[in-house]
Amino acid sequence: MQIKEILTQTPVEQEVTVKGWVRTKRGQAAVTFIAINDGSTINNIQAVVEGNNVNEDTLRLITTGSCVAVTGKLIASLGSGQAVEVKAEKIEVYGSADETFPMQPKRHSMEFLREKAHLRFRTNTFGAIFRIRHALAFAVHKYYNDNGFFYLHTPIITASDAEGAGEMFHVTTFDLKNPPKTEDGEIDYKEDFFGRETSLTVSGQLEGELGALALSKIYTFGPTFRAENSNTTRHLAEFWMIEPEVAFNELEDNMNLAEDFVQYVIKYALENCAEDLAFLEKRLLDEEKNKPQNERSELSLLEKLRFVIDNKFERLTYTEAIEILLRSKPHKEKKFQYPVEWGIDLQSEHERYLVEKHFKKPVILTNYPREIKAFYMKQDEDGKTVRAMDVLFPGIGEIIGGSQREDDYEKLLTRVKEVGIDPENIWWYLETRKFGSAPHSGFGLGFERLVLFVTGMTNIRDVIPFPRAPKTAEF
Repeated sequence: MQIKEILTQTPVEQEVTVKGWVRTKRGQAAVTFIAINDGSTINNIQAVVEGNNVNEDTLRLITTGSCVAVTGKLIASLGSGQAVEVKAEKIEVYGSADETFPMQPKRHSMEFLREKAHLRFRTNTFGAIFRIRHALAFAVHKYYNDNGFFYLHTPIITASDAEGAGEMFHVTTFDLKNPPKTEDGEIDYKEDFFGRETSLTVSGQLEGELGALALSKIYTFGPTFRAENSNTTRHLAEFWMIEPEVAFNELEDNMNLAEDFVQYVIKYALENCAEDLAFLEKRLLDEEKNKPQNERSELSLLEKLRFVIDNKFERLTYTEAIEILLRSKPHKEKKFQYPVEWGIDLQSEHERYLVEKHFKKPVILTNYPREIKAFYMKQDEDGKTVRAMDVLFPGIGEIIGGSQREDDYEKLLTRVKEVGIDPENIWWYLETRKFGSAPHSGFGLGFERLVLFVTGMTNIRDVIPFPRAPKTAEF
């Protein structure tokens, strides 16, 4: 029985066995208090050792970080902070931990804990984060299953670059010291395992579209990779993406899906992770006390989450957003770091102004300039914009990016050539527009961005179990 379940029981001196890791041990010779946690909940259960119930040699082995099994009677707790405790009768030490155990009961910096990623799960903060991450992942699958979507596993190894960015990790079986070469001195990928140049995927979207154009409603949820040499708090080299694709959906349908989906999963976390979210909210408030007033968040963590689920998202075009920004006080007083003009790729400061200052609600921007968006987005009749959409959240800016996809073969082929992609490399994608093409739309949500928002953490490396970033692949 897990600690989460034991803590809900009515104590009638029934015998229980608690298994977990020791968080703290304190007390005198006559009575010892041991706080134990098994990861099922943020709450510890206290085991009380009285008199000679447990021999001294065993007690000496029980230190912070050790793993134990405690058997005894479940009784009402006389102390504050817990309703029940275990009156220990027998303790078995599965594994001891000496004084070098780094997760001692004190506040550690996030930088230190990233260096101890193999042990940071045992802290309250990371226990809470990864329980919430699990709940969000479950909610994603539940939402799409309950709404008639099929879960499609798209390839991790690919020969196409969905984003056209070129920042991809190569996959090869070549001896890197002596790869085969062509007569021109180029690497001869025809001799490689797949007979062509391949990489780790940046997105499952293109293959997801193929599924949607037969199954109507699909979603992907898998790892994606970007070889971007960035060490910011918002970038990872390996992260998880959720990408629904829906046949017959146009831009308005796509916006409706995105809004409904993201509100659902956040509401699920609020309803099922209340204790962990309350802990993280308090942690965030304690951190904010050390910041100057002007740098503190206007909303607490729970207020920010309710801000998203309680408000209808504001919808406007990119052009309308630019006009608002040009009229804004920060622009007129030159307080924006980046300039504002039609055609720019909006920066986080612009997005956050729209959400947090102007509309005071989540925002969906649509119809972006075609030159700053991907080749596969459906072109508007004006020839200047495409049916793109970005969902903007407080504190984080863009959290979802998507579009109605171009379903016209000739327009798509022309655009592919314009951006410098060889049509032969994605012949299969283009061919779907020749055989029974249909309007369809989809979007991508970086899962870690969602977890970052829901947990209130500030560094994306703290919401994935083992972060991969430039010069970081330790665990």
